[in-house]
Amino acid sequence: MTRQFVEAVAGSKARILDTRKTAPGLRAIDKLAVHHGGGNNHRFGLFDMVLVKNNHIDYAGSLSRAVDLARAGAHNLKIEIEARTIEEMEEALFLGVERILLDNMSLDELRHAVALCAGRAELEASGNVSLDNVRAIAETGVDFISVGRITQSAPAVDIGLDAVIRA
Repeated sequence: MTRQFVEAVAGSKARILDTRKTAPGLRAIDKLAVHHGGGNNHRFGLFDMVLVKNNHIDYAGSLSRAVDLARAGAHNLKIEIEARTIEEMEEALFLGVERILLDNMSLDELRHAVALCAGRAELEASGNVSLDNVRAIAETGVDFISVGRITQSAPAVDIGLDAVIRA
């Protein structure tokens, strides 16, 4: 499934990422499958990048407070902000975060975000990504597209183990 997504965005600058949504106990295998399919691993765990999601922002009281708290405990890790609106994306840019996850934005909003960002941060599109729309998302100019279904709901491979008896 990862290979299908990678081929669908071929020729664009967008790279396909997996998400944290993996089968319990199978994270390493799921992430390896994404790698072998030509995709990229977003984060393996909480130790390699800080992702400040909407609940963190809401709990902290503001995006800037959430970033301050993340930086205080991040130990020089990259910080990614989940932006629900163009205004949150602009605030994240002002705060100097390294990556911004554009959550469930329309194609027009993604294009607008890319133009406003002008390369100041990496941009990741996420939410309801399918093989039917991934090319259009890539053509907005985002750097990354995260796809939960390549780990959480990729079809299983039907492998049979048949005994061969030789006389």
